[in-house]
Amino acid sequence: MPTPKPTSQEANSHSVKALLSADIPRTKNGNGSLVEPNMEQLLQALAAQVPSHSAQIEQLKVWKQYLERLFQFQRSSRVLMAVMEPETFILRYANSAFCRLAGLEGTHEGTDFGGLLTGLGIGLLDLFEDWDGRTAEQLYRRHILYWVFKQLYQIDLESLRVLDEPVMATVKSPLHREHRFVEFWLGSEELKVTRIDPKIDEFSDFHLKLMPASEREAWLMQPNQLATLADRLRLENYRVEGLLLLEGFDVTGQEQIRRLTQLLIDRDSILRPEKFKKIDKRLRSLFGADGSILLRTDGSEAQLFICKDGHDIRPTVYALQSLEGSHFLQATAANQVWNVPDLRRECETECDRYLRKMGVRSMLLIPLVVKTINREGGGNQILGVVGLTCDRPNHFNGIDCQHAQELIPAFIAALRQAIQQRFTHIHNIHPAVEWRFVQEAERRSWGLPPETIVFSEVYPLYGISDIRGSSEERNRAIQGDLLEQFRLGLAIVEALCTTQGTPLGEQLRLDMLDYIKHLQEKVTVDMEVRAAEYLSEHLEVYFDHFMQCGPEVQAALEAYQAACKNEHQCVYGERTRYDEMLSLITANLQETWAKWQERMQQIIPHYCDIECTDGMDHMIYIGKSIDSKFTPFHLHSLRYEQLRAVCDCARAAFRLQADAKINLQLAHLILVQNTTINIFHNENTEKMFDVQGTRDIRYELVKKRIEKAVDKDAQERITQSGMLTIVYSNEDEWEEYRQYLRYLAREGCVESKIQTGMVEPLQGVSGLRFGRVRILPFPEVASEVSEVTVINESGNIIPVNC
Repeated sequence: MPTPKPTSQEANSHSVKALLSADIPRTKNGNGSLVEPNMEQLLQALAAQVPSHSAQIEQLKVWKQYLERLFQFQRSSRVLMAVMEPETFILRYANSAFCRLAGLEGTHEGTDFGGLLTGLGIGLLDLFEDWDGRTAEQLYRRHILYWVFKQLYQIDLESLRVLDEPVMATVKSPLHREHRFVEFWLGSEELKVTRIDPKIDEFSDFHLKLMPASEREAWLMQPNQLATLADRLRLENYRVEGLLLLEGFDVTGQEQIRRLTQLLIDRDSILRPEKFKKIDKRLRSLFGADGSILLRTDGSEAQLFICKDGHDIRPTVYALQSLEGSHFLQATAANQVWNVPDLRRECETECDRYLRKMGVRSMLLIPLVVKTINREGGGNQILGVVGLTCDRPNHFNGIDCQHAQELIPAFIAALRQAIQQRFTHIHNIHPAVEWRFVQEAERRSWGLPPETIVFSEVYPLYGISDIRGSSEERNRAIQGDLLEQFRLGLAIVEALCTTQGTPLGEQLRLDMLDYIKHLQEKVTVDMEVRAAEYLSEHLEVYFDHFMQCGPEVQAALEAYQAACKNEHQCVYGERTRYDEMLSLITANLQETWAKWQERMQQIIPHYCDIECTDGMDHMIYIGKSIDSKFTPFHLHSLRYEQLRAVCDCARAAFRLQADAKINLQLAHLILVQNTTINIFHNENTEKMFDVQGTRDIRYELVKKRIEKAVDKDAQERITQSGMLTIVYSNEDEWEEYRQYLRYLAREGCVESKIQTGMVEPLQGVSGLRFGRVRILPFPEVASEVSEVTVINESGNIIPVNC
């Protein structure tokens, strides 16, 4: 096979080397091999051989220096560059910055200026950990769409900035402990796109070339329009020639700050352990720290939260005065990021010494201080301090301080939100009073001292719908279940005695007969537990043996076990029916009251709370301190609506009785008070409001005891089944409510006949009176009620003209 003839370029190159190499001394490397002369030596030899061209050779030397500087700049550049194949994103070349970040140094034909990666099969998806095939395809389709429109339809999408949007990716770098964030742009200017089959046009139905330019631009700017068009592309019908250029930057610091800011300002409180751990993780990543701390002030105290190596340490409480001279208060006094290079050198307070004992050597403190304006003037209020810790001295630097400064607004927002949530989300705050809690939360979020939430001079409206005889009914249910279970147990023992006739079995049978006799007579509160213990210890303990004592005993035992097969592990039929009945009554009362509450809130916003045990209690507060539009008309309207709502609750119970769903009856009571009281939110109790002052405690005493009150003369409960009882203190109150009773009688809600009487003095309370009417099961509307009949405590009938 003939040897190929060298080209003129190769011949000239060889001749120059031959000419110069004779006069250039060669050196040997460590292996003893001769080393080719470098460019500087070649230029010197060329100048000696061709002295007439010395000026041109000097120019070559200058150009060489320029090139070396350019290459040096490129090598130290932070711009990440790579050249890739389209469709596959396989890397062909990457510059030195890209190679260093991705750990590609030393690859095929690599130099200080980058690396040729052809043939290695390294793809972008191999390096970008958070990328998948779909992400890469969407990016590729966007670029192809741009060039399809430009090259095939002559439609320029430049104004839409289709290719200007940067892309974020995560790279695991061998140079860093944490993942790096890279923001990059893809350059596709070198691509040439042609259709393989021109007849296949994905966009023919849009008539793009016929569409007016302004209309087309508006159409293309619709949300997700470009993404939809890109998904239409049939990529297999396109021939794509050229290469893609990737250019980007390592933006890890900025991206970590952005993500940390987003985490800080979301809805969850920064003080929740799970969120505090997430913040700690990102802070440690951003600052290279071992742990994080949060100092939050609360009045005269400060709480120190510590998270070290990802583990929470229980918060420590310090008196704010004890922190005088600490690095925390120095940082807040200076109101700037505070770098503590070595805690060992300055460890003045108990808090500092505690951190030093925990292994902290250096700290970076971020003070959270806000400016406030109050009656005394303006000033700074301390919300808290966020800190980063490290077990090495002199860890934090100027860049860390700059990053910390950028995070201050987000930390202030997060801590203010946490303070607000801590105050407003503890309780399910009623909408009518929520504004005052939000107001106080806002105050505290600015670091102002707490103020007690007080609603002064409000009118209380209290009412009860009590299930009469519920305790007796439950005792009967307990009695029925226990008797059934003991009879089933007795059947087991009697079967045993019949088949085996054991003396112990006979004694057990007699004991169970005695127990059944006691159960038939009376059931006490503790008998439910004691009876279950007796069966467990004296009967059920022998079940393993009884199963082997013949078919009759086995059948009786299986009947016992079948009856006890439920979550309570005992006979629970009667009690289940009782519980279901109680739940049905309570649900109907709540549903009825909720419907009326919507109407009552439309009269004027007011606070309302209900409690459901054996029935339902409701407590309403109304006044100017709750809603400034309050007038006496609102008070009287709400009082009358309260009575109508209670009557409707009674009717709901009547309907259940009529449908034979319950056999229990309800009694209803309204407590009247025409003088205002002051209520306040006590943060140390579970109750939303307590009364304030000794004058108002009397009302609370009456509330607690009035349900069991009795008629002074008749010595029977003032509340009666199916009736509405109104308890009052003076004639003015009774005159108002007697008018309401006339209105209710006119509506057909109650009978017109009113029973009145004196309330037997309660402990600490005397002088109460009551009026009582029967509630009608269904409305019996009267066109006019002009006279109400009152039966006083002596039994005399008094007609009253209305």
